[in-house]
Amino acid sequence: MFNRPQRIEPKPGQESVWDYPRPPRLEPVSGRLWVVFNGQIIADSERTQRVLETSHPPVYYFPIEDIKSDCLIPSSRQTFCEWKGACRYYSIQVGDQRASDVAWHYPNPVPDFAAIANSVSFYASQMDACYVRGEQVDAQPGDFYGGWITQDIVGPFKGIRGSWGW
Repeated sequence: MFNRPQRIEPKPGQESVWDYPRPPRLEPVSGRLWVVFNGQIIADSERTQRVLETSHPPVYYFPIEDIKSDCLIPSSRQTFCEWKGACRYYSIQVGDQRASDVAWHYPNPVPDFAAIANSVSFYASQMDACYVRGEQVDAQPGDFYGGWITQDIVGPFKGIRGSWGW
């Protein structure tokens, strides 16, 4: 048997990931987001989308047009999400630095997630830094889900030790 986590009560201007829906919801994001790898900005957009799912920090998706395409290297890794469909991965290379399977996309997502068909998300823990409206994010613990934690998000977050049964 597992223990249910105690929801952290959000302060004004914050969101609790325990108020996010299941199944997840997709919504547009306002403001600039960017990703830095090997000292270079590789993704920079004011047209991102975020996926919100119970117990997870948001996962942000960048339109492919707002990513330096020469740094994306298609990978053979594939997974399947019960909510979004078949997923493919990218490795990232900038200069002599390479990280394998650190970005992903859904080439043909289910209809509810069609808006991210031409978008890519990044594992914050594998980048130099990721930013949401100028704030550097923390990576979701455990590096399985890829959520980005900002000061306006409270948990506890899935991915911490003992959270597989949540």
